[in-house]
Amino acid sequence: MVPAEGRSTIRPADVLVFGWEGGKHACVDLTGVSPLAGLRENGFVAGQAVLKAESKKVEKHAKACEDNQHAFVPLVFDTFGSLAPEAVRFLARVQRVVHNNFSTLRARLCF
Repeated sequence: MVPAEGRSTIRPADVLVFGWEGGKHACVDLTGVSPLAGLRENGFVAGQAVLKAESKKVEKHAKACEDNQHAFVPLVFDTFGSLAPEAVRFLARVQRVVHNNFSTLRARLCF
């Protein structure tokens, strides 16, 4: 099926963040993995599963998002609590935005 003119050809994101960067929306793909995945192949290395999953997600979805004028953010975590580098950057930015908005709101309410 061919999309209507001007319509996106990407699947819906797990989370769509409007106005993420440079006027682009961000398609956030949430992925949880077991840190024990691939244990037989390489032995256990902490954080290896999230790095591998993040790489696969970027390879699979980033170009489609870019072609549709969206940013792609793979938010990959494992069940032991490790986060992939892009997930850490995403959550740090969300934390800053929330902190700034609450600080501004608190300042307005105090006056």
